[in-house]
Amino acid sequence: QVQLRESGGGSVQAGGSLRLSCVASPNSYRRNYIGWFREVPGKEREGVATIFTSATGATIYADSVKGRFTVSHDTAKNTVFLQMNDLKPDDTAMYFCAAGAVLYPLLPGDYKSWGQGTQVTVSS
Repeated sequence: QVQLRESGGGSVQAGGSLRLSCVASPNSYRRNYIGWFREVPGKEREGVATIFTSATGATIYADSVKGRFTVSHDTAKNTVFLQMNDLKPDDTAMYFCAAGAVLYPLLPGDYKSWGQGTQVTVSS
């Protein structure tokens, strides 16, 4: 059973925008951190942004994306979004969402459920 499914990736030019979506199963979504991570070949998976799926929707961002990316959620649809603006070539990566009750939300190690990923490519 698929717990998480990402969509919305694509190819854009530098300065462009994309909006990623992560649809979660109800059990994966409820009162959990939903995190966005990215990975490029040869590098470790990097935390990008997370949101806690409560009414407060507390968010955490990596320094590299602050001011450009926004994470949000729609509780009625069990969906988390990542709005990415002012994209740069360095943002090129496979983007994954993950769900879990974790201690360090921007670190991938404690997350138990992962999606298959969606590719984002930013050209200069």
